[in-house]
Amino acid sequence: MTEVLFYHLQNMSLDSVLPPLLEKSLERGWRVVVQSTSQERADALDAHLWTYRDDSFLPHATSRSADLADQPIVLALEEGNPNGANVRFLVDNAALPADAESYQRMVLVFNGDDPDSLAVARGAWTACKSRGFEVTYWQADERGRWQRRD
Repeated sequence: MTEVLFYHLQNMSLDSVLPPLLEKSLERGWRVVVQSTSQERADALDAHLWTYRDDSFLPHATSRSADLADQPIVLALEEGNPNGANVRFLVDNAALPADAESYQRMVLVFNGDDPDSLAVARGAWTACKSRGFEVTYWQADERGRWQRRD
């Protein structure tokens, strides 16, 4: 069964939250697709994942690359699973893909300070529940650690 995790960003940026979540996915041996809604965001994430920390980088490619099947992380704008990913991250209000049930995990990261983003997340929550997915809601505590909320 597909597990869908909703990460509620408040007073946090996607740039600070996404790399550690991707690192944890790779540590588990998972392959990942990160789907955004604009080429500008995909390009910004591409640059950021190479430089977000002085002592590390996240190996990845954009959907324009030729060798996507070999990449542990693919940054995409469209549906599809070019690298056989186990996990799909949805950012910037990206819609649930038609093949959502083919993933072990979906991670929807939404901006809690944006009413449009909240509305999209609520709609996705309802859609995921109606499709029988296991859904969980995560929010950062005052120290920035993710806590599951019921």
